[in-house]
Amino acid sequence: MSYSKFTTLTEVLDKFGLSVVYDQELFPSVTPAPPGELLVATLDEYLPLALAIGTEKARSELLIMPVLAEVRRQLHAQISLFSGVDFNVDPKQGLNGYCDYLLSRSRDPFTIQAPVFALVEAKNEKLVTGLGQCVAEMIAAQLFNQRANKPLSPIYGAVTTGELWRFVKLEGTELTVDRDNENLNPLERLLGILTTIAQGAT
Repeated sequence: MSYSKFTTLTEVLDKFGLSVVYDQELFPSVTPAPPGELLVATLDEYLPLALAIGTEKARSELLIMPVLAEVRRQLHAQISLFSGVDFNVDPKQGLNGYCDYLLSRSRDPFTIQAPVFALVEAKNEKLVTGLGQCVAEMIAAQLFNQRANKPLSPIYGAVTTGELWRFVKLEGTELTVDRDNENLNPLERLLGILTTIAQGAT
């Protein structure tokens, strides 16, 4: 089994004994983070192309990665960002396999180091189809951090099409699924959420 085998959120909740909250807004207020000129130009140029192609790969490369790279830039490379990496934590529990994006508070750009604080899964269709996989990766991050003696709570995740983002938060065995989707625009709000998460201010 691997992360991708968790095709529904219910599977993960049952397997790992999580409780879940659906009716909370995770980010009722957040300080906007103005985007850099390069990100603005990149999205102006490539948003129509990414939507026209419509594949998960196109959305990942042209929309999601530029946004996450901007978060790292705004934090002066104080975090690390990994794309398309194997994160094999506990294969016996199905906590192994490929992660679209993984973010750590370590500055090491070459090796995943604890504490991992967020996972992002890319999808080209309904966000709900990626929630189980994303939460399994968050549980793996929780265990990875504990084993490295760098426990961290909460751990965040997001499932995104590039245009829409649905955030989730894991604290112990309680999972909160944001009641609302966040949009790519206004970009300042999305970047504000992501930089706030990265700074550990929520």
